[in-house]
Amino acid sequence: MPAPLLTFDASDLKKFRSGKVREVFDLGDRLLFVATDRISAFDVIMPDGIPDKGRVLTQLSLFWFEFLKKIVPTHFLTTNLGDIEKKHPDLAGRSMLVRKTKPFSIECVVRGYLAGSGWKEYQKTRSVCGIPLGDGLKESSELSAPIFTPATKAETGHDENISFEEAAKIVGRKKAEKMRDLSIAIYSAARDYARERGIIIADTKFEFGELADGSIILIDEVLTPDSSRFWPANDYQPGRGQASFDKQFLRDYLETLSWNKQPPGPPLPPEIVQKTREKYLDAYQKITGQSLV
Repeated sequence: MPAPLLTFDASDLKKFRSGKVREVFDLGDRLLFVATDRISAFDVIMPDGIPDKGRVLTQLSLFWFEFLKKIVPTHFLTTNLGDIEKKHPDLAGRSMLVRKTKPFSIECVVRGYLAGSGWKEYQKTRSVCGIPLGDGLKESSELSAPIFTPATKAETGHDENISFEEAAKIVGRKKAEKMRDLSIAIYSAARDYARERGIIIADTKFEFGELADGSIILIDEVLTPDSSRFWPANDYQPGRGQASFDKQFLRDYLETLSWNKQPPGPPLPPEIVQKTREKYLDAYQKITGQSLV
């Protein structure tokens, strides 16, 4: 198993921002996205990374960008970094050049199944983000149609679920409607594709940005095990939590510890790192039909 890439900095590149997983560099008219192997849970970055995770996130996003190009334009430009990659071979397979945009300050979450914070909210109110769902649903129930449940985009701490009306106040109604419609269309196409390959995409989140001409495009990562809930279709059963191909496995392990979910995160045993890596690689292979090179 290769060593994980936990950090990447370069004196010849101008840092734009550093996220939980990605390092972003400003190249003037473009941005360089670098996906490290860091992994976070409960909004805390773990001290141990997951080898090849950054490559899975990047390569899976590239697959979906190509798959979705008839539905929505994206920020992706190229993976050809030229001299940058010659200087920094660690970037191979985990980097891309993207267009600069003005990101919208909401997360565009789409749910096709009732899980996570949506399930918790439903138990209390029989609704999710102001959308009434009626009685009789169980944990992991499939919804009659996908729902758009936006959230605030927190730089630190937890994102907060909000109603569509609140999202419209933040970004403007026409733009919120556009992002809602795009989000549901993207999710629906990806859900149908993945289901044929044995994966249920229970929910996912998208980010959008605005170009200078006012057009809205898909940005950041898309439909990865970090941004989505992936369940094995052959094991699906409503009324309980599901096995997963995402980092829910890591969350479940952390729940068994006495850790208070505050930094610093606990060290991860080698078997937890290995199993998490296997889940990310398995998701990639099932969706793309290829092994990660």
